[in-house]
Amino acid sequence: MGIMPDSTAAATAASAERMLSDARRGLLSEPKTLPPTYFYDAKGSMLFDRITRTPEYYLTRAECALLEREADSIAEAGGSPSLVELGAGSAEKSRVLIRALRARGLCDRYVPVDVDPTTLAETAASLVEEFAGLQVIPVVADIRSELRIPSAASRPLLCAFLGSTIGNFSRAEARLLLSRLRGDIGEDGSLLLGLDLVKDIPTIERAYNDAQGLTAEFNLNVLAVLNRELGADFDLAMFEHRAFYDPDLRRIEMHLVSRAMQGVTIPLVGEIELAKGETIRTEISCKYDRDAVEEMLRESGLELERWMEDSGRSFALALAAPADRQAVV
Repeated sequence: MGIMPDSTAAATAASAERMLSDARRGLLSEPKTLPPTYFYDAKGSMLFDRITRTPEYYLTRAECALLEREADSIAEAGGSPSLVELGAGSAEKSRVLIRALRARGLCDRYVPVDVDPTTLAETAASLVEEFAGLQVIPVVADIRSELRIPSAASRPLLCAFLGSTIGNFSRAEARLLLSRLRGDIGEDGSLLLGLDLVKDIPTIERAYNDAQGLTAEFNLNVLAVLNRELGADFDLAMFEHRAFYDPDLRRIEMHLVSRAMQGVTIPLVGEIELAKGETIRTEISCKYDRDAVEEMLRESGLELERWMEDSGRSFALALAAPADRQAVV
C-alpha cells in the first residue's frame, strides 16, 4: 500500500494559469473579487488551522464533536472501500471517519483532494504512517472547476465535503458543484456535507473577526500569494480586513478594504486602481437550514438520507445519495 503519485507538476501549471485568469477577471471587474482558493498556500493552511482553534471559531469544534458522535452511523449507512475528501487539508476530521470505516473492514483507499500540494503531501505521509495498509491517493485540484477521481479509487465512493466549504459557493454555484459531484460519485455513491447553520448574527460575525487577528492575517495572505505567484506589488499594509453577515443573503462576506487611493500592478493583468474604501471580496460563507439544504440537494439530483445536528444546533452533517435511492430518516 502507501502513497500513489499524482501529476503534481501538471496540476501546478494549470493552477498558475487559473490564478492568472481569476485575478484578471476578478480584479478588473466591479465590484472586485478574488476566490478563496488562493488563501491556502502553506502559510494560509497553517493560519487556517490556528483559526479553527480560536475561541470564536465554533465551526470546527461543532463539526468534530458531531463527527465523533455520528461516525459509526455514517460508516454504517454510507460505508465504502474508498473515502474521497474535498478540501482535505490536514485530514484531521477525516481520521474520525477513516477509523469508523476501517473498523468495519472498509476504506482501504483514501483520496484527499486539495489545492495546496505541500499540505497534501504532508497529510498523505502522516496517514500512511498512522493507518497500516491504507492506500492514499492524493489529488491536487481546484474543485471549483475540476475533480479527477482516480480510477484506483474503488467504488462505491463516500465523498466527504466538510468544514462548511460548500458555503463558499453562491447558491447557483453550489447547485452546479453538487450536480457534478452527483455524477462523480455514481449511482451507488454517497456524499457527506458539513453545513454551518443560521444562528444569531454576533456569534457568526465573531467567528470571522477573532481577537488574535488571525483571520485578518489569513485574509491578507491572498495578496501575498498573488505577489509571489504573479509578481504583483500589493502593499499589504494598505489593506484591512472586514467581515460581516448579510442577513438577506444569509452569508458572511469577507473583504479587503483599501486604506487609500492606490494603484497595483500585476504583470500580464495590468494596472489595478482602487479608491479609498473600495473593497476586494475574498470569500463568502453561506449559512443554511434543513429546508434550504434539501432544496439545494434536490435541484442537484441528490436526496437527503440522514440529517445530523450538533447539540447546540449550530452545525449539521447531511448524508446524501442520488435521488430516489433511499428515504430520509
